[in-house]
Amino acid sequence: MARAVLFHEPGGPEVLRLEEIGEPQPGPGQVRVRVRAAGVQPYDVAIRAGWTPPGAGPLPRIPGNEIAGVVDQVGPDVTAWAPGDEVLGFGQLGGYAELAIWPADQLARKPAAMPWEVAGGFTAGMQTAHIALGELAPGPGEVLLVHGAAGSVGTAAVQLARAAGATVIGTAREENHAHLAALGALPVAYGEGLRERIEALAPDGVDAVLDGAGGAAFDLSLRLGVARDRILTLVEHDRAAEAGVRVTPPTRSAARLAGLAERYARGELTWHVRATYPLERAADAQRDVETGHGRGKVVLLMGE
Repeated sequence: MARAVLFHEPGGPEVLRLEEIGEPQPGPGQVRVRVRAAGVQPYDVAIRAGWTPPGAGPLPRIPGNEIAGVVDQVGPDVTAWAPGDEVLGFGQLGGYAELAIWPADQLARKPAAMPWEVAGGFTAGMQTAHIALGELAPGPGEVLLVHGAAGSVGTAAVQLARAAGATVIGTAREENHAHLAALGALPVAYGEGLRERIEALAPDGVDAVLDGAGGAAFDLSLRLGVARDRILTLVEHDRAAEAGVRVTPPTRSAARLAGLAERYARGELTWHVRATYPLERAADAQRDVETGHGRGKVVLLMGE
């Protein structure tokens, strides 16, 4: 038997239950991963609260769409992986479990230098930021404004944009300003006067915007004179088409993840984990994420 956190009906964090489940077996194109760490993110919260993504299947459901662990079984046609391989990966559901069945083509090799807690929460935020910046293409001499810059996607975006030569202005709560400055961003506080603070840092204007906050931040982005095709929102999906701005396309891939993991291993990227929780405290981990505050990533740890 193995343990997993699942929910039988949508609701608040309290609907998450740690239960014993049978040991799952991999089918064609799948591997079984003994999970060491799993990221916790707003996507998981939305599913638990009642959103059903395409292909999710019936209840009960096990949340979690990013994991790191050790392959312990492979499906009959899988040749790319073998038991004992250390991996990190992305998917849709199933990550909050000691044993997870995972698509073999949605895994990358975990660098030896990458700690498990980093690997478990690396894939979603880093890939999302990489995809978003591929759409916005900030470059040398340009200014990228990142709303929600201290979160996991924002932290990744700051680093990737700075590596591409762009100046980055990042909005965040004041307690996260030192974190952003250490990454090379110019931090600004939310609240009244935000536009004036941004314009003071970018007197020649902002060239592109990555909106990870929504609401008033999104509204402000539309008033800054930035070309609409160089604004991308991670939050206001229902308003994006009408406003003429971008959202991230579904282009996560094992090759993209492998390249980003290699950059981490070379010391080109860092990753901040703000809190870890044991599997049995998955509800508390989701409550932490639901606050919308804090920098970096929340991760579940499964132990050895």
